[in-house]
Amino acid sequence: MDRMDTTDDMDTTGYARSLLMAVTVHRTAGLEVLRSADGRGEVAVPGPGPLANVIDSMHSSGLITLIDAAGLAAILSVARTPAETEGVLALGRSASLEFLAPARGRLTAVTELGPVERAAVRSVLSGTGPRTRLTTSADITDAEGKVVCRGSFTWSLRRS
Repeated sequence: MDRMDTTDDMDTTGYARSLLMAVTVHRTAGLEVLRSADGRGEVAVPGPGPLANVIDSMHSSGLITLIDAAGLAAILSVARTPAETEGVLALGRSASLEFLAPARGRLTAVTELGPVERAAVRSVLSGTGPRTRLTTSADITDAEGKVVCRGSFTWSLRRS
């Protein structure tokens, strides 16, 4: 059985890049979308740059940007075609961060959707459900693989 027989999701990495790079703060941070496929979103920034705080670590606004973008990339990865995402709004309802260490150097955030979250997203993308709420979580790691921040983002996902 080939890959197309085992999943209906597409690799939306290129599509996620085009959508997420339209967001000014993502461009400002130098955000890269590394992966958007199979319920997984992975994004990175080269370092704090213009989003550095007073200790030359990533400011909390930059960290939440990574958590947000990783969640969006994971949500987009559940699409079967780009057309499914047309008219869908993903709006934040709440967010939380847990700071574990100064966030310096290249930073990567990864979100993995579980089966319940994937089903909730599919219902909106497929049109079988008008809206859903879900929470995505991500760890942010530095270049050495140390977790420097954990966070979550609660979404309201609906068709406009």
